[in-house]
Amino acid sequence: MAAKDIDPQLQKMDEELAGWDEPAQRLRQALEKDELALYCQPIAALEGTVRFPMAEVLIRLREEEKAMLPPGEFLPAFEHYGLMPDLDRWVVRRIVKHLARGSRIPRYAINLSTSTLEDPVFPKAVAASLAATRVPGKSLLFEISEGDALNKIEAAAQFSTAIRASGCGTIVSGFGRRTATFLPLKTLRPDYVKVDGVIIRKLLTSPAAEAKLRAILRVGEVMGFQVIAEMVEEQDILLQLKAMGVAFAQGFGIEQPHPMEKLVR
Repeated sequence: MAAKDIDPQLQKMDEELAGWDEPAQRLRQALEKDELALYCQPIAALEGTVRFPMAEVLIRLREEEKAMLPPGEFLPAFEHYGLMPDLDRWVVRRIVKHLARGSRIPRYAINLSTSTLEDPVFPKAVAASLAATRVPGKSLLFEISEGDALNKIEAAAQFSTAIRASGCGTIVSGFGRRTATFLPLKTLRPDYVKVDGVIIRKLLTSPAAEAKLRAILRVGEVMGFQVIAEMVEEQDILLQLKAMGVAFAQGFGIEQPHPMEKLVR
């Protein structure tokens, strides 16, 4: 294969793994020895008295000298070695233990990988973690990407049904960037739809972006989901979201990610 034919994403991943000895073993070690750290980015309610009713969970990997590697530098490796379901189970266990100790934020949203979405055992593992700690299922939300909602619709529907049996909720994230179809939302019936940041950032300058957001809000009223605006960075956009009746917002303009431990009561 010619150099120009190599997938740039795979090439980048190979470069990232080049400094590791036996990468798969290194990743398993990170899980076994709790060398991963959880951060969370609060999601603000634009109405009501509770400012941050939920937060999105983010993952960092501790490396030498306590450096924190961002997910883009190690998640491709977990995916490549088929370890994403193991990582997602690790995240659930940590979040549930955190909730059992007490948390200022009552509900956490966990991003779900494609391989975990297709794992029929994962919802059972979630149910077991909840039962062991007596944490209510409503404390957990699982984010399904718009891409998976479109391309893995059967697996997504089966997962949504199974996870709701434990009382957990679902979010379809990154919505509106790839397509204008609402079919995945009709099938999955999520609790929340997170509107893609590309739409939100253009809200004040693009009539098309505003029209798309208004359409999503109307569909939400009919289907019963609430809307979360992601990547909110400007106060003027936040004011516009409030004026349009968007229920929730997330972004660096509202609150930056924090280590999860800081959110324990």
